[in-house]
Amino acid sequence: MLFFFDKYRQHYLWCLCIFLILLTGFPSWAQAHTYSASFTKVKMDTNKTELIFSLDTLSIIELIEDIDKNNNNDVDKSEIKKASVELEELIHHRLSLDLNNRQQEPELEKMKLEKKEDKNYLTFYLRFSAFTPGDTVSFTDGLYTNDPDTNYVNLISFEYPGASGQAVLQGKERTWTILVTENQEEQSSDGGTTVPDGGQTPGDSQTQQGHAQTSSSSGWFSFFKLGMLHILTGYDHLLFLFALLLRKQTFKQYAAVVTSFTVAHSITISLAVLGLVTLPSRFVEAVIAFSICYVALENVFRKNLKHRWGITFLFGLIHGLGFASILKEMNIPKSNLAVALFNFNIGIEVVQLMIVLLLLPLLTYMFKLKFSDKIIRYGSYAIFALGLIWLVERLFL
Repeated sequence: MLFFFDKYRQHYLWCLCIFLILLTGFPSWAQAHTYSASFTKVKMDTNKTELIFSLDTLSIIELIEDIDKNNNNDVDKSEIKKASVELEELIHHRLSLDLNNRQQEPELEKMKLEKKEDKNYLTFYLRFSAFTPGDTVSFTDGLYTNDPDTNYVNLISFEYPGASGQAVLQGKERTWTILVTENQEEQSSDGGTTVPDGGQTPGDSQTQQGHAQTSSSSGWFSFFKLGMLHILTGYDHLLFLFALLLRKQTFKQYAAVVTSFTVAHSITISLAVLGLVTLPSRFVEAVIAFSICYVALENVFRKNLKHRWGITFLFGLIHGLGFASILKEMNIPKSNLAVALFNFNIGIEVVQLMIVLLLLPLLTYMFKLKFSDKIIRYGSYAIFALGLIWLVERLFL
């Protein structure tokens, strides 16, 4: 044991130094709010309209100054009570539900702390007047509109007697519009995108009354963009992918690694959203961080990477559960699930493929340099240190 430690002492010292530098100099990397998501449910019937809006507590802290009195990166019931006025103003000023271009005044029935996938959310229960056939209803989300670099996304589920649908609001697309009709078949979006129950694309069908609808974007593209955004803001997934490519390998090995990762996370995305596989998100996120550490150490200490695709497949199954977390909360009807899943996954794969195609020429050039071994070694140390920070943070903080 002492001989082993002495032999690799220099490696351990480098890992320790980089870990301490990252921990003290960049503590926000482990705690950064990398992805902000909200969930909106609109339930309409002949008596009332309910809007249930859930926002993660980190976003609440970002949007309302000094709400986190104890500085623990979360909010509790006492903090919500003290900031109730500011919270009500936030919802009334930033969220709106319009009837025929006239803003409706909601009644805030209650606010409630809830857990979704082991993460804390504050849920607002709003009540509006009932809408009738022929009305045009628009929901606008004004959160983070002044932040050009925001990665905020709002996932909407809509229910009306005889119909249901989903919409995704992201980027500059912040308004979702539907026309309430007699047969409740027609739904469309302006800005956001609705996928109506039954698989129709908004703008492609016509009601019995002859009301034609148009859409600024198609339903499939909405989930495609969501998949792209999800991996682009998933810095741990990207770091894992980079760690897999950093060590010099043959083209065949690279192809096997990328393919195994793609197949593995595609399987578990589907199984998780279908509810067939469920693991605690804290465990999933910790294993994802561990996978980064493992591959980084493999880059330094393992001489033969011939069968790396195997361990990549196993870790890819866990990464897929991480990818699926945001879709699970939407409760997408089975009639729409296949389309949503397919396009969400395609969005992830397109970004992943683009990253690989961009990195491989750069890595090929790097491998020709005399000091490429040092770049790989010290780069792997840095990757290991950052993965270790995430692992400690996700296990114990």
